[in-house]
Amino acid sequence: MFAGTFTALITPFRDGHLDRDAFQALIERQIAAGITGVVPVGTTGESPTLDSDEHLAVVKAAVEFADGKIKVLAGSGANSTREAIHLTQAAEAMGADASLQVCPYYNKPSQEGLYQHYKTVAENTGLPIMLYSVPGRSVIEIGIETVSRLANDCDNIVANKEAGGSVDRVNQLVQAVPEDFQILSGDDPLTLPFMSCGAVGLVSVASNLIPEVMVSLVNRCLEGEYGEALELQKRYYPLLSGLMSLDTNPVPIKSAVALQGHCTSELRLPLIPLSDEKTESLRGLLKTYGLL
Repeated sequence: MFAGTFTALITPFRDGHLDRDAFQALIERQIAAGITGVVPVGTTGESPTLDSDEHLAVVKAAVEFADGKIKVLAGSGANSTREAIHLTQAAEAMGADASLQVCPYYNKPSQEGLYQHYKTVAENTGLPIMLYSVPGRSVIEIGIETVSRLANDCDNIVANKEAGGSVDRVNQLVQAVPEDFQILSGDDPLTLPFMSCGAVGLVSVASNLIPEVMVSLVNRCLEGEYGEALELQKRYYPLLSGLMSLDTNPVPIKSAVALQGHCTSELRLPLIPLSDEKTESLRGLLKTYGLL
């Protein structure tokens, strides 16, 4: 179900509210580029700064604008199991195709707590669920054994977005999960090595900006054309790296899309815009790739 390229969408704001026109245009560019699906209200969509009503309004808009042409993988996880169930059930009612469930952050639950959290969410929805292990933001990771237990015990937990930065963890996951369980890269620069070890796709930040390139990279890997994939990786690595290192995601990617004129660079506190110096660095990087 998840083999391919999914875009972790930015949430464009205008005067403090969702800019629906910019959001629709962004999704239409994804459709035209051949993206497999979109992920509204993930980390890149500034989910921690949206209240529940706003969160679900973004999911609803994504389903509306995708119009059945691409999949909508709703970011509906939370650090509260009850909230995750509420968001996921609402996303299901709105027509989302699947749910992305982030590892509960701040609480630092045990692995047994994580297992019970995800199992309870899975029991309360019919949506396919993609786990999201991102220890850089959640402090803890979803352990290999925990992923394996969930994959075997819950029919609708069918995938994992791996954003821990470890190729070896992908190797370990491949050994531990059922053959039909799908692993996706959660880091653009690691797409090639992750897929060479068994991942089947990517949840991408950069595809907000260069969807055609990321689709091509993932498709080359899926087709076993790793030489061509390596050429793309080498060419675009400075851009992929820069989009993640200039500042905290999603500040650089939203700034890049704004520099192209597709949205404002408006963020929600505590995120703040790039400094003038970093903006000029980003502008120079985009010009190098003919993106401005």
